[in-house]
Amino acid sequence: MSIPFSETINNTGILQQARSFMRLDANQWPTAKVVNSVNNWHDFVTGYAIGADKRFNWDDTNHTKLPIGTTDIVANQQDYSYLTDEQGNSIITLTRVDLLQTTGGDYRKLNLIGEDEIPGAIDEYQETAGIPTEYIKISDNIIRLKSKPSASITAGLKFYFQREGSRFTASDTTKSPGVSPLLHRGYVIAAAYDGALTLGLDNLSVLAAERVKEEQKVIQYFAVRNKDQKGRMVANRQNNR
Repeated sequence: MSIPFSETINNTGILQQARSFMRLDANQWPTAKVVNSVNNWHDFVTGYAIGADKRFNWDDTNHTKLPIGTTDIVANQQDYSYLTDEQGNSIITLTRVDLLQTTGGDYRKLNLIGEDEIPGAIDEYQETAGIPTEYIKISDNIIRLKSKPSASITAGLKFYFQREGSRFTASDTTKSPGVSPLLHRGYVIAAAYDGALTLGLDNLSVLAAERVKEEQKVIQYFAVRNKDQKGRMVANRQNNR
């Protein structure tokens, strides 16, 4: 069952449960402190989820827009950065880039190539302006088109990405973490642990042990998440020299 950030009738929210673990009230441990802890833990879960993905890209279910965007191609401009989505969420990494074809109005996939795959100087590789067919990742969310585009195209690039999780604020009530409900208790424990650590509470060691359990739960969950992806046997390569 999902856990909302705040629930004051039965005190089952993350905020109320965290304070209960610390045996503190709102005056002793303000809501803003819990918000900070919850967002820090959500960053941990988000980072692990993205890192553990193999085929199916994880995204926070609280986001109301899909992790897809478009940007204009500018003639003779090779480098394009994607720092935030249309709602201002930070983009962590790009997963795919498509190019709009001038005939037919359809997009086609651009090939990602590594810098180590280019035999000579990167700046000299496909330096003649034309229709891009490949791109290099300069960083997680900055790309360089190859070839340099010879014409400007409105919404010429469609990009797919993974982004930061939807963050909590002190005014949130029914909002739950945008991950599996199986992982929601970790937000309670992380917030309680941070408070106990800051204030030097006598149950710090107990909360530390519980926090480790929640970390392992996150690791285990994402290790087995892609059960609908079938494994395949790969022949072992043997060196006969």
